Amino acid sequence: MLRRGWLLAALGFAALGFAARGALAQTPYPHRNVTLVTHSSPGGGSDVFLRVLARHLGPKMGVHFAVENVRGGSGARAVSRVAQAPADGSVLYATTPTYIQTSMLSRVPHGYDSLMPVAIVFLDPEVIYTRAESPHRTLAEALAHARARPGKGRWGASNPASLERIAMERLNRMTRARAVIVSHEGGGDQMIGVLNGTYDLGIGEIQEVRAQLEAKKIRLLAVLTGDRVPGLELATAREQGVDLVVTKFRGLAGPKHLPPEVLKAWSAGLQAVLADPAYQREYARESLIASFMGPGQAGEFTAKFAGELAASLRELGLLK
Repeated sequence: MLRRGWLLAALGFAALGFAARGALAQTPYPHRNVTLVTHSSPGGGSDVFLRVLARHLGPKMGVHFAVENVRGGSGARAVSRVAQAPADGSVLYATTPTYIQTSMLSRVPHGYDSLMPVAIVFLDPEVIYTRAESPHRTLAEALAHARARPGKGRWGASNPASLERIAMERLNRMTRARAVIVSHEGGGDQMIGVLNGTYDLGIGEIQEVRAQLEAKKIRLLAVLTGDRVPGLELATAREQGVDLVVTKFRGLAGPKHLPPEVLKAWSAGLQAVLADPAYQREYARESLIASFMGPGQAGEFTAKFAGELAASLRELGLLK
């Protein structure tokens, strides 16, 4: 049912584009300068998401956006930075499952529920990849290699509380590969480890690995979606015998109690930019799936996601 809701949202945003543009013209934003905070390192998935979005959204909202990278604590520092900012729409945070996972797995001063969901913008397919020189042509081959060398295989992942780390832990357990999984503060550091042969496998979003993929430095082995991603000629893990499906979202949140006019302006702006052909070409290139949800839906989605995530973490023995 949740998957169906995402698809309906993705199909519906284009129909709302005209209305959104009309609403946008009537809803001037209360700030000329807005800071978009991310826990991602420069070049990481959320950093790229914000910078590309800002370039297209700025003219539509009449706002100058600045991206601020606040690293450390698996996202905890970035969440605290936004939670303590004025609740006036001048500072927002790029949400991914990481900010929920960090709240559940660590003692943090400000958890995910310290922020107010503003929107869900995209669903972001995750892929498993290896270096181009690797002998592994498929995920099945890479897993067989790991099983044949228990405890010697090394897989990279993002920060310790990331969805990517949890996905790799699940893959390890499901396939009995017994690989060593190494975490980082971002996808950039993980990519270096895959390229230099330190890690047999890495995991990330298309937009995060695109540059190395186009340079033919890496090879994609599987996409962790229920069905194949349009435009991406890549078998799913499920098709290769591993029933692992990972849902990653990209959205925005701000301090609690943002005023209605700020939420209205963001909803109108995001719907307008998602309907813009120039931006559509950008996010289609990164295999992002547009799935707009406004504040109400985003809040419900976040709460449901958190509940399902907690159940998965308990199953893995990572949460009591």
